[in-house]
Parts: sequence; structure tokens; C-alpha cells
Amino acid sequence: MFITLYKKCLDLAAHKSSKYYLAFVSFIESSFFPIPPDVMVIPMVIAKKNDFIKIFLIATFFSVLGGVFGYLIGLFFFDVGIQIMNFYGYEDKVNNLKTNLSQGNGFYAWLGILFLAGFTPLPYKVFTIVSGVIGFNLPIFILISLISRGLRFFIVSYLSFKFGDLFTKFMNQHGSKWFTIIGLLIIIIALIFYIIFKSNV
Repeated sequence: MFITLYKKCLDLAAHKSSKYYLAFVSFIESSFFPIPPDVMVIPMVIAKKNDFIKIFLIATFFSVLGGVFGYLIGLFFFDVGIQIMNFYGYEDKVNNLKTNLSQGNGFYAWLGILFLAGFTPLPYKVFTIVSGVIGFNLPIFILISLISRGLRFFIVSYLSFKFGDLFTKFMNQHGSKWFTIIGLLIIIIALIFYIIFKSNV
């Protein structure tokens, strides 16, 4: 199934209405769809390099919008949200997340997790739904999603623009690993700045 969907997304990237399809895939991927928008972003940028900013913005905006939809699923349609989390194997973690958020630094821990979910290969859709389930602050959820999704899609779009097929090969072989490393480094740097700030207050 995943291979079929992957190939379908590649076909849509070559369609004359590819930007509309990218918006749609970016939206549904943030709430339930398993194929990430990167699959379309890379070939679209390579085919139309002058549009790389527009492609990055479409993927970011509709991904965050889909994230809000996922949040609303978790907030108002718990049973549907649980089914999606069951599919990705995350249903057992919901109660633990509720408990952790009610303790001390749980809020800041969830900020880091949410950022990593938006930036790395973690299933962002699961964390949008869980954010709704636990009633996480919606404006902060949108802000973190904009930062993480925007940063991710900008990097993918810019490097596709800059290196073309070489970047495609790199993403296929090492993309998941390097996005995870970069995401963790960003979290560590942010944590260091937070500790320095707190110590000076």
C-alpha cells in the first residue's frame, strides 16, 4: 500500500496541477496520510526551480493547517484519533503524555517533542492528534508547527533547488538520519539558551 501511495504522489508531482495536489497531500499528511510532502516537493522543485519558494510556502502553510485539523480530531473526535494512533502504534503513549504534561517541565518537553515531530521523520500526524487529546496550547502548537514544518520544507526545497538529483539521492540514502541529527542539535542549542536565560534572570 505504502509503495502504491508513494508512486501516486510522485505522479502527482509531475501533474500540471501539482501545486494543488501538494497542498492537499501536505494537509492530509499532518492528520492521517502516511506519505510525507517531501516526496512531491523535491521533484517539483527540480522541475521548476524558480518556484522553490512558492513550493516551500505551499507545503508549510497547508501542512500546518492540516496539523490544526489533526489537533481538532484529537480534541473533539477522540475515537477517530485513537484509530489513527493505533495505525501508527502510538495509542499506548497517550496516557503517559497526559501525566507528563501535568508535571513540572512537561510543557517544555512537549515543545521539544512537537518540534522534532514536525522537523524529523517522526509521524507528525500522531503528535498533532495527541496535542488535541491533551489540550495543548493551540497558539503555541501553531507557532511550533510553523517553525518546524517551515524549517524542514525550506531546507528540502532549497537543497533541491541547489543540488537537484544529487539531493534526491542523498535524501533516499541518508535523509531520515540527518534530519533527526539536525533536529536534536536545534533542541540542544535551544535548551542551552534557555538554561543560560534562566540563570541570568
